[in-house]
Amino acid sequence: MSPLHQSPSDKPDERRLSVNPFYAEADPTAGMTDAPPKHHLPDKPLAPTTAYQLVHDELMLDGNSRLNLATFVTTWMEPQAGVLMAECRDKNMIDKDEYPRTAELEKRCVAMLADLWNAPDPTATVGCSTTGSSEACMLAGMALKRRWTQKNADRYPSREARPNLVMGVNVQVCWEKFCNFWEVEARLVPMEGERFHLDPAAAAELCDENTIGVVGVLGSTFDGSYEPIAELCQALDALQERSGLDIPVHVDGASGAMVAPFLDPDLVWDFRLPRVASINTSGHKYGLVYPGVGWALWRTADALPEELVFRVNYLGGDMPTFALNFSRPGAQVVAQYYTFLRLGREGYRAVQQATRDVARGLAERIEALGDFRLLTRGDQLPVFAFTTVPEVTAYDVFDVSRRLREKGWLVPAYTFPAHREDLAVLRVVCRNGFSADLAQLLIEDLSRLLPELRHQPHPFTRNKEAATGFHH
Repeated sequence: MSPLHQSPSDKPDERRLSVNPFYAEADPTAGMTDAPPKHHLPDKPLAPTTAYQLVHDELMLDGNSRLNLATFVTTWMEPQAGVLMAECRDKNMIDKDEYPRTAELEKRCVAMLADLWNAPDPTATVGCSTTGSSEACMLAGMALKRRWTQKNADRYPSREARPNLVMGVNVQVCWEKFCNFWEVEARLVPMEGERFHLDPAAAAELCDENTIGVVGVLGSTFDGSYEPIAELCQALDALQERSGLDIPVHVDGASGAMVAPFLDPDLVWDFRLPRVASINTSGHKYGLVYPGVGWALWRTADALPEELVFRVNYLGGDMPTFALNFSRPGAQVVAQYYTFLRLGREGYRAVQQATRDVARGLAERIEALGDFRLLTRGDQLPVFAFTTVPEVTAYDVFDVSRRLREKGWLVPAYTFPAHREDLAVLRVVCRNGFSADLAQLLIEDLSRLLPELRHQPHPFTRNKEAATGFHH
């Protein structure tokens, strides 16, 4: 087996990192002969200013996160939040006995989310912070599988009882990982025509006695659209009436669970639906916190099997834990509580509305250019996808992505999955901090590139798989 990350060994003729003599603290020429190696530990220490500058200079070649329209992750917070995070980065989140106030803030965040998502009894809702939605989805999937195995203890494990999970082909890759790691069959509802996410009736048809649950996505990463969670629950209600199968629903609200409560309060997708057993979200996406923090909540304690909760005697105290990770900083949880406290419902509504307004306005202006067709318009998640119109043959979306990167913009281009592999799109994620002014600069750069793109003899992208990244 080879390691996932390989680094070449230093060779005599390999160019080593050079140190500017001005970085040296006392002797301005010493650093010229003591350049550190790249792939093994240096023999001697470096001055802190030298080490800092070497790392800082190399990182300048990274993309500008504020211009990254591929990522859903928060790229701007207030300075006060940064100060709080710096004050808490040395606190271990798992050590709730030694840091009881940090643990209390985590509990308050869970209670606030339970109330926001209309839990029948927010005081009885159980939940926890995680490193992000991927871990939260893993926990939710584990709970679904364990509840199913408890109900089917008389026939599982056996060849005839292989658990399965039903979801749309558009789900985030963490669900594929869950099915792989926990030996669950993934049953995927394909895209069809202009439907780019799960179809409730098709999902219900894939369910059987081995289905541990159905995942509904509130905000698809492919195009920003909400999946119809209420209609999904209705389809599963009808299935139960016909067959007796009682299939729970997990809502992957990585992005939408922090958008819909504020901008679409009449949309029923959350714990108001009795079939919704659990919900996750990413605090570091539209929760407006730097990475990485996520949240997983269950409707009641019964939805989270007690056997998945470990009680640990750690540093003098007994504490329950049901996260996959153990040690991690408390900074992000504190930042989440700060943001809840700082904005409140009205503040979140204002921020998310401004972001949606930017997305809708930008989508309309891109459509007005005439070269592009919108798949979505940013009126659900502040995210929209678009492709070229049939008349455009000189270039494709991969050319557009590559040329925008030359201007500093990171806009992903990618093909859709099974049944719609013919469709290649660009996607723009609008976040807090991506202002109307920045959107205007993007339109201006795109408009300046179009004449050159239109005069190409043909699309220049040969390897579309390697052309650009699709970042969730």
